[in-house]
Amino acid sequence: MSKVRNIARLVLLAAAAFTLAASTVQAARIKELASIKGVRTNQLIGYGLVVGLNGTGDKSGTEFTLQGLVNMMEHMGVHVSKDDVKVKNVAAVMVTADIPPFARIGSQVDVVISSVGDAKSLVGGTLLLTPLRGVDRNVYALAQGPLSVGGYSVGGAAGGGAVKNHPTVGRIVGGASIEREIPMQLQGRNELTLALNDADFTTAIRMKDAINNGIGMPVAYAADSGTVIIDIPQDYRNKVVSMVAMVENLDIMPDAVAKVIVNEKTGTVVVGEKVRISTVAVAHGNLSIQITESAQVSQPASFSPNPPADSQTEQLNLEDGAVVAPGGQTVVTADSQVVVAEENKQLMVVPAGATIGDLVRALNAIGVTPRDLITIFQMIKAAGALQGELVIL
Repeated sequence: MSKVRNIARLVLLAAAAFTLAASTVQAARIKELASIKGVRTNQLIGYGLVVGLNGTGDKSGTEFTLQGLVNMMEHMGVHVSKDDVKVKNVAAVMVTADIPPFARIGSQVDVVISSVGDAKSLVGGTLLLTPLRGVDRNVYALAQGPLSVGGYSVGGAAGGGAVKNHPTVGRIVGGASIEREIPMQLQGRNELTLALNDADFTTAIRMKDAINNGIGMPVAYAADSGTVIIDIPQDYRNKVVSMVAMVENLDIMPDAVAKVIVNEKTGTVVVGEKVRISTVAVAHGNLSIQITESAQVSQPASFSPNPPADSQTEQLNLEDGAVVAPGGQTVVTADSQVVVAEENKQLMVVPAGATIGDLVRALNAIGVTPRDLITIFQMIKAAGALQGELVIL
């Protein structure tokens, strides 16, 4: 009897574990669903020069490259005239970078270098010291170093050549050094604001409940569908980082509007899990019309009668005095063949409450293509049988 109880207990535990796993398999952490207001990356941009190119730089007519090179030489104490400068080994570039939150002076960030002139390739180039500014025009980082392009561009004198990847855009890993910090303070704050990546009332309420249960007191409330505000308890005022680490690892089940996304340009269809179909009958057939044009040549028979008076054909006089009648004319006629084919599709009935899996299996059974599926979804939506939002890109 005890053995039977042990087996039953094991079965119950396994069922509970399976149910728990099934309920959390689609759960996501708050870290993936929301971000703390104010804790974000900031974009930096700068204008610089890439030197050391093997004749693949900007052409001489690129005035801003010439001016930039001359200005740089002047700052280095070298006076030079623009008329004496050749820039085929130099390229003007825009340098961009993202400075992460809480970045400190001396931290290294990656930079992306993109040609703004008519350079053919940045392979083998070196970025000269370039200040990177924010939208407030303050310098926050300095970038410099050799580029990693990951491609090439070669060509011959006749104009042919080969290009691999994109040789006019390069990257320097850790190529910029932070010189100014963006002020951001968490310790001592009274509240935190979580901004949901996708605004949804149900997700906001679930997030609020998970935070209150995790902290053990009602400190969070949903201000709207995209904002959850946390009143930091007194015990956490000096441990805000620890509280944030705990909150962002809480699991919740996100909710979303049932959507069908279609892209007619590429024939792509993405259907959300919660999309449902009411009872509807679907029949879809493709009408194919093929027109083939061909030309047929009609040659005149022997001893044909004389052509009309306005014809361009002339009689042929032979050396022995004989005359060959000009005969008929060669005529070119057009021949058109039209073939019409219509696929024979059966009527398919989709019952009410059918899931997207049921619909896909049914549509695959009648052999529809992705582009056919786009048309079918549009018709189902027009019939009022698609319980979800149809988005056409």
